[in-house]
Amino acid sequence: MADKFDVIVIGAGPGGYVAAIRAAQLGMKVACVEKWVNKSGKTVHGGTCLNVGCIPSKALLETSHKFVEARDDYDDLGIHASDVQIDIEKMMARKDKTVANLTGGISALFKANGVTALEGTGKLLPGKKVEVTDHDGNSATHEAENVVIASGSVPVEIPPAPLTEGLIVDSSGALEFQEVPRRLGVIGAGVIGLELGSVWSRLGSEVTVLEALDSFLPVVDEQIAKETKKLLGKQGLDIRMGARVTGTDIKDNEVVVKYTDSSGEQEQTFDKLIVCVGRRPYTQNLLADGTGVELDERGFIQVDDTCQTNAPGVFAIGDVVRGPMLAHKGSEEGMMVADIIHGEKAQMNYDAIPSVIYTAPEVAWVGMSEQQAKKEGFEVKSGVFPFSASGRAMANNATEGMAKVVTDASTDRILGVHIIGQHAGELIAQGVIAMEFGSSAEDLALTCFAHPTLSEAVHEAALAVEGHAIHMANRKKR
Repeated sequence: MADKFDVIVIGAGPGGYVAAIRAAQLGMKVACVEKWVNKSGKTVHGGTCLNVGCIPSKALLETSHKFVEARDDYDDLGIHASDVQIDIEKMMARKDKTVANLTGGISALFKANGVTALEGTGKLLPGKKVEVTDHDGNSATHEAENVVIASGSVPVEIPPAPLTEGLIVDSSGALEFQEVPRRLGVIGAGVIGLELGSVWSRLGSEVTVLEALDSFLPVVDEQIAKETKKLLGKQGLDIRMGARVTGTDIKDNEVVVKYTDSSGEQEQTFDKLIVCVGRRPYTQNLLADGTGVELDERGFIQVDDTCQTNAPGVFAIGDVVRGPMLAHKGSEEGMMVADIIHGEKAQMNYDAIPSVIYTAPEVAWVGMSEQQAKKEGFEVKSGVFPFSASGRAMANNATEGMAKVVTDASTDRILGVHIIGQHAGELIAQGVIAMEFGSSAEDLALTCFAHPTLSEAVHEAALAVEGHAIHMANRKKR
């Protein structure tokens, strides 16, 4: 038997590494197991988010957005930039450097906080023991008072479109293209599909997005989703709803996709195809028999509101448990669990978790949509303010989009905040904080916002709930 720890965390993604650092800060002896290796064969921390998810995709999104701005929009600002070119190799090198800096940073944080980094694949054994098998196949067993499972998730693969090196790829493969595909197909019009599709569309690809559902972004407020689809269409994304992929063929280094829609059977040829139909919890070889940890019918580890599993002293957090598969949700669960293990009282407000789609403009929301609130039985009042009426948005040459505040008509309590526009991912934090404190729309309306800022759109939307927006004509309330 190897060392005994107070806490062993399986997985060093945004949930796992945060849990490990927090537990160590609280004075516990902590180890964190990670199997991820980079292109050089070196173990790296950060999980999907830092290595092939949130961070590299944002690096490409930012570069592609700046490219389009310089090419198409600078002239409006009086800046003449002729013959703007994109250097894919340099773009990818910057993306890789950003990833390396951040993953290396986590390793440094482990050392600074006294977290023991265990390299290899972790497996939970009965009795809160963790078997770690290194990349050479050597195994060691460690004992812990508490175990936190943070094994994350992996992309879902679908039989009609099996991954094929360099031609049919998942979200990770879409971050490694070495040239701009002339014709790019994307299966799935969710967050990942829209973000990756918009990257390559901006860089020159003809992008077609095939979505099996009939409704676009069903988790998003309908008014915001409708505006999002319209703006992405203007940018060149051909988004086809009700398009169910039935098969793919590889011919002459091209991908022929067969799908059905309301008009019947269809066929289209692409140079590359990205499969983005969601993610599934990663539990492969994770749990030995007899641990007491149970999975639900979809493969998620069953936990209670504080992320405790059926096995005493064993917790699970992040993508491997219920709730949205979001890095920040996993991180907050990691801190909550570390606090609970230390004997503190901690809980997480699952009603105030923000979501962001990092297209341009960005789409962000927290809480309930207007439709969801009505379905839940609330009488709803909402206020909307367009960025086209915002002085700062005009100065920024970024007037697309709107802010929307959804409230309970009987109490004025904020039920949801929804934004599409420049920096929506930053602005949504105002809605998160308001909801965390149980604010009313009046609370936001009585708050002094700096002028001129984009955040004033949130202020005006809160004022608009009662028809009191200042910088637009208000609808008369019946």
